[in-house]
Amino acid sequence: MRVLAAMSGGVDSAVAAALAVEAGHDVVGVHMALSRSRNQFRTGSRGCCSIEDASDARRAADVLGIPYYVWDLSERFEETVVADFLAEYEAGRTPNPCVRCNEHIKFETLLDKATALGFDAVATGHYARITDLPDGTRELHRSPNTEKDQSYVLAVMGPERLARSIFPLGDFTSKAQVREQAAARGLAVSAKPDSYDICFVADGDTRGFLRERLGSRPGVVVDAAGEVVGEHDGAYAYTVGQRKGLGLGRPAADGRPRYVVDVRTATNTVVVGPAELLTVDRIAATKATWLIPADETRMLDDVEAQVRAHGAPVPARVLAADDGTVEVQLTGTPLRGVAAGQSLVVYRGTRVLGQATVSRAWRAAAPAGSRA
Repeated sequence: MRVLAAMSGGVDSAVAAALAVEAGHDVVGVHMALSRSRNQFRTGSRGCCSIEDASDARRAADVLGIPYYVWDLSERFEETVVADFLAEYEAGRTPNPCVRCNEHIKFETLLDKATALGFDAVATGHYARITDLPDGTRELHRSPNTEKDQSYVLAVMGPERLARSIFPLGDFTSKAQVREQAAARGLAVSAKPDSYDICFVADGDTRGFLRERLGSRPGVVVDAAGEVVGEHDGAYAYTVGQRKGLGLGRPAADGRPRYVVDVRTATNTVVVGPAELLTVDRIAATKATWLIPADETRMLDDVEAQVRAHGAPVPARVLAADDGTVEVQLTGTPLRGVAAGQSLVVYRGTRVLGQATVSRAWRAAAPAGSRA
């Protein structure tokens, strides 16, 4: 097969490209330049898309003896991933930019360009496993490396894109194994630190990034009874479940910690309350994408729901409608701090069944002071 290997400049994508070459594929490496103003070097291990990363990817391609190109996708990245991130926070929701990047950049823009150029598949360094069934269909599964598993952010890709994807690291059980493989092949990135946090917020200051882009919008913080207990510089910078950085003027009357339980952007108000107001057992979601046939999605009983990239999955019952809406009833342990905008992924064991975007979460029997 002709395979386009996405090479970020890190160890995972370099080893993935190497394994694709060794599998006998005709491989071409490509680095996606996603930032409009790339730095020469990374800031520690944060961020990505620096000129240093592009150079590291080129050196890895040279070692592997494959052609290498840099594609400038910065405009598309800004228009989709960054714009979505800002719009979601501005609307009081909590987005996952890695999900949007996989949806719009890595498995839409990149894959579409690869197909147009005659490639059969795209190989990436994601930690997830693809299972090919005898009937020709494919299943997406969790990686055996549970610490690095990325199936959660890949669930949005859909069956057509899954059919044209290769994850060579699918069977690796640890990052140490990947680094060993890189060192054995003479790849200089074998000891390169991982990137983490949001790649386009290289200093890790998400609130500062939002304030720079969205401006100062002073407002009040109220408790569940509506009493003003503090002030803020922009409701958009807060997310449901947040405890730190609230800047409240005085402690709660009962002395217990307070958390953000609601973000009301229409009135620029942040609502705080005790931990029990965060617990939910029902979730509504929209824009569902399924990796199973539509007729199997109507009612799913023996499944688990997960709302954070490395959160614990919990038993659930899922009802899906033709319009892409989903209702999830948690049948075991309830979840805490579920925010609109988060990605909800449905699993059966290790298999990914589908994904949707949370629109609302609540308790069937809501305590006094909570939003029903």
